[in-house]
Amino acid sequence: MTINIQNLTEEQLVALVKERAVKFIDLQFTDVGGAVKNVTIPTAELESTLNHGIWFDGSAIEGFARTAESDMYLIPDISTFAVLPWLSGNETTARLICNVFTPESQPFLGDPRIILSNVVKEADKMGFIYNTGPEIEFFLLKPSPDGKLIPPRPQDSAGYFDQPVDMVATSLWRQITDALYSFGIETETMHHEVATGQHEIDFRHSNALKTADNIVTFRVLVKILSEHKGLYATFMPKPVRGLDGSGMHIHQSLSFKANGTNAFADPGDSHGLSKIAKHFIAGQLAHARGMCAIIAPLVNSYKRLVIGYEAPVYLSWGRINHSALIRIPRAHSEESTRIELRCPDPSCNPYLAFAVMLATGLDGIKRELPLAEASEENVYLPSGTQKVSKLNVLPGSLAEALIEMEKDAVVRDALGTHIFERFVSAKRLEWDDYRLEVTPWELDKYLPSY
Repeated sequence: MTINIQNLTEEQLVALVKERAVKFIDLQFTDVGGAVKNVTIPTAELESTLNHGIWFDGSAIEGFARTAESDMYLIPDISTFAVLPWLSGNETTARLICNVFTPESQPFLGDPRIILSNVVKEADKMGFIYNTGPEIEFFLLKPSPDGKLIPPRPQDSAGYFDQPVDMVATSLWRQITDALYSFGIETETMHHEVATGQHEIDFRHSNALKTADNIVTFRVLVKILSEHKGLYATFMPKPVRGLDGSGMHIHQSLSFKANGTNAFADPGDSHGLSKIAKHFIAGQLAHARGMCAIIAPLVNSYKRLVIGYEAPVYLSWGRINHSALIRIPRAHSEESTRIELRCPDPSCNPYLAFAVMLATGLDGIKRELPLAEASEENVYLPSGTQKVSKLNVLPGSLAEALIEMEKDAVVRDALGTHIFERFVSAKRLEWDDYRLEVTPWELDKYLPSY
């Protein structure tokens, strides 16, 4: 049974922990790259943690702080309380997602969750609530008998929307759904994706901060439950050459804070979109190259974002065009009017991704950026019409994406100096390491001939 904990007090939380016989509390947060970090406390320490926070060494976390600034404190967000469904008895453990604070009790500007909260506050000042809903794709792989994952072996041979016949995968789907429900996350659909071993699970939209929390929870949960089945779940964007990559399409809308109505809806428009929605789209298209390093953050991300394949690379929008960077799904009501950004992938840090997506959309609204005509032709093909050939494209590599990000003041300001500098530094090291690697492809291609 899911408990409404949105308005839970600290005293009620302590009582609930005793009622559920919880023995331990996992205090979770993410680093700049989006990896989940964790400090576990016995429940006897919960009241003290709620009152004073708990100290940890921030200098040991990627992108957090230099040694001289190492003292950080975790302050739990009570609304994120959930009991982990895979532990019981004397191991019963609950989870609380935390915000990170400095010793001076100030929000730490190296905490991705704080960064998203700050941009959400900016939308709030403009009278908007930012809502997001993800479509998360991932692969299930079979480890070899000795436990190795390379080369990757997809778990099944099914295809797009195939009727499930593999009981391991379908059983896992249902376990994931039940586990998500225990976190208060409602699954909407689950199906097999195009590639062998590839799956998609979508859950209900919510405000951006809650959705980002849910994505982080989802990734941890899927990996743990898959391991229990003897499988390995990966959110790597392109784990197998020749197979479709994994994306994380994000459905977005703004609602008016004053009355909750959809700010994107205009039934009199040919696409059902308001001026606010069109300015928001224009903002995201204008900054798509600048925010690409955040929403597609790996060297491997750009093996998915390739011209001529199904991943969207052209800076375009449309309704019937599934190759557009931003698609307008058909809405069954004004309240379901939304836009779908299709270039993010599931390896991104969702807090930072939503922060730059919202900031760039708001920039379009503030500056009343005009929206170009919709592109409804198929732009998957590299040799398209004259109109398609003139469309700009996303960066072709992580290195190019970082250059574009450095030039984009809106993206830089949304991330803040601390995260911007540390993200760029870490990703340049990643790119340099990749450049120095001699790959099996190079050996196969050149060694016999040169």
